[in-house]
Amino acid sequence: MNDRSREVFRRVVEGYLASGDPVGSRTLTRTMTERLSAATIRNVMQDLEYLGLLGSPHISAGRVPTQMGLRMFVDGLLEVGTVAAEDRQVMDSAMSGGDQDIASLLDHIGGTLSGITRGASVVLAPKQEAPIRHIEFVSLAPDRALVVLVFANGHVENRIFAPPPGQTPSSMREAANFLNSLAEGRTLSDLRRSIGHDIATRRQEIDSLARALVESGLAVWENPDEPSERLIVRGRANLIEGASETQDIDRIRVLFDDLERKRDIADFLELAETGEGVRIFIGSENKLFSLSGSSLVVSPYMNADRKIIGAVGVIGPTRLNYGRIVPIVDYTAQMVGRLLSGRSSV
Repeated sequence: MNDRSREVFRRVVEGYLASGDPVGSRTLTRTMTERLSAATIRNVMQDLEYLGLLGSPHISAGRVPTQMGLRMFVDGLLEVGTVAAEDRQVMDSAMSGGDQDIASLLDHIGGTLSGITRGASVVLAPKQEAPIRHIEFVSLAPDRALVVLVFANGHVENRIFAPPPGQTPSSMREAANFLNSLAEGRTLSDLRRSIGHDIATRRQEIDSLARALVESGLAVWENPDEPSERLIVRGRANLIEGASETQDIDRIRVLFDDLERKRDIADFLELAETGEGVRIFIGSENKLFSLSGSSLVVSPYMNADRKIIGAVGVIGPTRLNYGRIVPIVDYTAQMVGRLLSGRSSV
C-alpha cells in the first residue's frame, strides 16, 4: 500500500473500532490529512476491498475491516498507548488484598479487569507444583464432589469437580488411599504422568480383547473427560451491552456456551506460553471463538524464576479498543506475576 491507501485503511479501522459502524467515504473526507474527494476515497476503498482488507456489509453502506484487515492493523499500524492513571490506580487497588487466598485474589482481579475494560476477563490460575502431602475426596452430591489437596509447603487447595457416574463415598475413599500411596514427594504433574504411564501400559494388555469386543458390537470406546483447569471467567454481561441486533446476541450466546463447556480453553490460553508479552487472537484465528466473532487479548504472567505460571486476558468483540486494552492486560499480567512471586505456594 502507498501512503494514501494506508491512511484510508487506518482511518476506516480506527473509525470502526470507535463506533462499530461502517465508515463511509464522505466521513473520511473530513479527517484525511490530504484533501481528497469522496470519489477518490471510494476508489481507494474498493482497492482495499479487492485486497481482502475491507468489506461491505451492505451495498450502500461504508466499509468495515475484515478479519485479515484487523490482523494487519494490529500487527503493523496499531498505536499502543500507556495505561491511564485512573486505570492503573484501580488495578493497583484490586491487587492490594494481600491477606486473601490466591483464588479469591485472582477472582477479584478478574472482576476488576472486566470492569475497567468492559469485556469479559479470563484468568488461568497458577499451577501448583509443590509436592503433595495428602489428597482427600468428599462427596457433596451424586454429581458433585470436593477434592482437598494438602501440599508439602503447607498450602491447602479445595476444588469442586464432577466425579465419574456411579462413584460412592466408599469408592472415593479407596481412590484417595490409592493416590496417597503414590503421591508423597510428587507434584500433581508427576502423579499425572505416573498414572498415565500405568494406564498406557495396562491398556496395551487389553487392547486385543477390547478390539474384539468393539468389532463384535458388544462395547464402544468413550473418550475420557479432559482434566478441568482452574479458570475464572468474569464480566460476561459486558459482552451483551449494546448488542441490539439478533445476530450479535446469537453470537454471544455461542460464546457463552463455549465458555461453559470450557473445552480447549486451557490449551488455548497456554498458547501465550510460547513467549513473553501480550498476544491478540482475532475471530477464527482460534477454534474457541471462531463462531462468536470475538477476540482475546492475553498475556502470561511469571514467577520470580521467570517461569510462566498462568495467564490473564480480556474477551470482547473483534472491534475491541486494542490500543487501550493491550497495555492494561500487559500491566495486569506483570503485576499479578510480581504479586504472586513473593508467595511460597507459587
